[in-house]
Amino acid sequence: MDLSVVIPAFNEEENLQPLLAELRSVLAGMGKTYEIIVVDDGSTDGTFTVLRRLKKDEKALAAIRHRKNFGQTAALATGFSHAQGNLVVVIDADMQNDPRDIPRLIEKLSEGYDVVSGWRYQRKDPLLKILVSRLANGFRRLLTAEKIHDSGCSLKVYKKECLENLPLYGETHRFIPLLLAWKGFKVGELKVNHRPRKSGKTKYGIVRLLKGFLDLITVKFWVQYSTRPMHLFGSMGLLSFFLGLFLGIYLAAMKLLYGIPLANRPLLLLSILLIVLGVQLFALGLLADILIKMYFHNEGDNQRIEIII
Repeated sequence: MDLSVVIPAFNEEENLQPLLAELRSVLAGMGKTYEIIVVDDGSTDGTFTVLRRLKKDEKALAAIRHRKNFGQTAALATGFSHAQGNLVVVIDADMQNDPRDIPRLIEKLSEGYDVVSGWRYQRKDPLLKILVSRLANGFRRLLTAEKIHDSGCSLKVYKKECLENLPLYGETHRFIPLLLAWKGFKVGELKVNHRPRKSGKTKYGIVRLLKGFLDLITVKFWVQYSTRPMHLFGSMGLLSFFLGLFLGIYLAAMKLLYGIPLANRPLLLLSILLIVLGVQLFALGLLADILIKMYFHNEGDNQRIEIII
């Protein structure tokens, strides 16, 4: 199988037929063997009924249904686990991504990239959604130093090996390029066409934005400190310990030099608290470092090997 197209769908019954018709036209012209995997993420409308009907005319179509709505990240994880193609393309079911960009994304891989992400540089969305997305992308680039302009664009193409052992949870699908870059894969970007939504309703909102922000913090921690947690917890522990020690020395000096009593001094309690907290953080970092090294000794090294001769 040359190509797998993964489509997460939630309440998109009106868009599936025209989308699959466009995809069929584009993919047939590429001369590649392909499959189309649509993951119905617990839709409450007639999405799966439409998929059953379309399956009769499209042998390359595979439809998978979640028992309930688990989110786009879970839908992608399901699609990735069933994909058989050497290349995996992801496209939204809302028809805002243009299937005609798929050959261009695949061609971009020939420049040495393992992943190519679409960039909706001229978005056809409401102004508020565009502004929020730009702020979120700007904050993500500031926090992670990632160069991708539009990580939230679903239209992407991956080499199959990129998706092996890829941790997907929460709303982390938008941070896949960051996770893959951390693993050593080369990530590229290409400007793509973006179209206004004609049918259905957008699934984005303030709750999803908040979840994405929390997952960004998690991903930032994982990328920067997963292999060296002692650098984070050890630094915090040492800072807390020596700050508490400094306060303790200060209070002891005040007692010895000026006879100031230590009883009922809030600074004394703070000093003790900081010292105890510092020791605990340092111990936590040490234990985390040991566990991480055990993990990478057993599994992590295999993920970093590209070619063995």
